Amino acid sequence: MGYIHVEIELTQSSKRAGEPCGDVCAWERAPAATTMVCSDGLGSGIRANIAATMCVSRLMELLRTGASLRQSFASVVKTMNEARGTDLPYAVFTVVRILNDGEGTILSYEIPGPIFVGTRHATVLPQRTVTLENTLISETNCHLEPGESILIVSDGITQAGLGVGLKNGWGLDGVTQFVNDRLANGVPTKLISQYVHSRARELWGAAHGDDCTAALAVCRWGKTVNILTGPPKAASEDHQVASRFLLAEGTSVVCGATTAKIVARHLGVNLSVEQDPHSVLAPPKYAVDGIDLVTEGAVTLNQVYNVLDEDPGNLEVETGVTQLCELLRSADRVNFTVGRAQNPAHGDISFRQRGILPRETIVPLIGEKLREAGKLVVIEYA
Repeated sequence: MGYIHVEIELTQSSKRAGEPCGDVCAWERAPAATTMVCSDGLGSGIRANIAATMCVSRLMELLRTGASLRQSFASVVKTMNEARGTDLPYAVFTVVRILNDGEGTILSYEIPGPIFVGTRHATVLPQRTVTLENTLISETNCHLEPGESILIVSDGITQAGLGVGLKNGWGLDGVTQFVNDRLANGVPTKLISQYVHSRARELWGAAHGDDCTAALAVCRWGKTVNILTGPPKAASEDHQVASRFLLAEGTSVVCGATTAKIVARHLGVNLSVEQDPHSVLAPPKYAVDGIDLVTEGAVTLNQVYNVLDEDPGNLEVETGVTQLCELLRSADRVNFTVGRAQNPAHGDISFRQRGILPRETIVPLIGEKLREAGKLVVIEYA
């Protein structure tokens, strides 16, 4: 069945050209969920930007350190309540968390409510009002399917046109109706945030306005690549590790001849090596029935790291290196299982002379590049 991947489409602008935007959004992907935080600092310009940045950073850091979503939210609400009416940085904010099965939770503090955007229609999501830290906050729970989205806007969007043509501003209902009209006209969902932002700017006019933010969390089926490289530290774990790898959903890749032998033995099939490889640089590939791609190990992974950022048009065609690069570029989530068994070849002087790093070193480096490209990377060791 796979998992639901969340893509964030963010469009925003500051009140005055050249000034920092007083709205700040950030998001992170974890193995279980994607979390997005949007904050609107009091006022505009640098002071508002600092307040919003501190709010987002604090909430994200609390989540990273293991606090629950509600604990983190409550802690920042308490801080904002203490700052309200003082010279301390103050911001309103909302946090959206969407689990890999599509279950969504939105917690909002003094910010416009969320809009559900389906494939054909949009609607303002109902919110429950609850008391938290002596303050009324709003909570929404929903379930999202691939193709559906959550739209978060700042009050620069909902108040657009206030005093310059619209008595009460555009309003959340007005934004929702606008989104419905765009969907009816065939506008792709992922472009909705751009259209909403552009319309808000039109409503404000050139001489008026506010910081404007439209952030769209778009759900779709995610593409997963599972990579097994290196035998486990204990040979007794071979079949267990191979079984877990083969049961994982997604594209399967094995890197390493010994690792490939373990998987082939577990499957009860033969391992074959590429005959007459065309490349003089990339190691030959292998083949195991039931596995999407089988390559050599450490040398291939090092070459992948070296050329992963290169234009695909400059690379050789149909080598294990280029095929693995293509799979990694197209993936949303990459799961590495790295065996810790010692490979005597890695200690050979020829490996060091050629700068070939062992698996336990090169895989985290590849992971860093993939994370910088916005992908979710999970590395486990066996």
